[in-house]
Amino acid sequence: MIIAGIDIGSRYIKYAVLHKGAARFLREETGYDPLAVCRRLIEGTAPDRVLATGYGRHLLAADRHMDTITEIKAVARGAREVFPSCRTIIDIGGQDTKVVLLKADGAVGNFEMNDRCAAGTGKFLEIMARALGFSITDFGLRCETSQQVNISSLCAVFAESEVITLIGKGVRREVIATALHNSIVTRILPLVKRVGIVEEIVFAGGCARDVCLQKMLTERLNKSVLVYDQPDMLSAYGAALCALDYIKSPIRKVSLSP
Repeated sequence: MIIAGIDIGSRYIKYAVLHKGAARFLREETGYDPLAVCRRLIEGTAPDRVLATGYGRHLLAADRHMDTITEIKAVARGAREVFPSCRTIIDIGGQDTKVVLLKADGAVGNFEMNDRCAAGTGKFLEIMARALGFSITDFGLRCETSQQVNISSLCAVFAESEVITLIGKGVRREVIATALHNSIVTRILPLVKRVGIVEEIVFAGGCARDVCLQKMLTERLNKSVLVYDQPDMLSAYGAALCALDYIKSPIRKVSLSP
């Protein structure tokens, strides 16, 4: 039996396939026609059951009458599978930031989410990397602390204006990159404070690949932060695992809400 979970994000569509005890992960850019990408991924593996998550999950629900699961529950299930002692998840994706607190049994206890602004998200990182002439994959590696500057605005548009001003003053772009990463962490900390934080802490989402963000979160929280080697796949993986849970216990109604 082939079980799958698909996470339709703003930048990438992530697809996790479970078969014969092994997990396989696929990733494609969302692009202008996410439904076409989803159909290609699903038809290429012919799963027996699929659960969809992510901001675009309702597209699949309408297109294929597919069951959906919230991003909160999906990332919680995936993170807990990879890190069984996980209690807190900081998930920074392409268009939103989530902080999730888990109960001792792995159920979602509380969460906070910023989905109204690009500040503190992957989109913010992409805009700022482009403004400084860095690739997004290289951005976190080029941060430098030889000089301290601040980015006061948490709005992506105004922050870009600040970046241009700093460049005009001759500030090294590597120093500006550090300030931008610091502004993202500053944006996240109030969410963490409202949710509360319990170790172990898992950093998930595409932004968790950024080594500068990893380091700054560890320093500002003064706690260790765990990162999976494919952190952006945790929600898709969690959706697949929830689909598998349902098959194993079909009589028990599985809640798809946080």
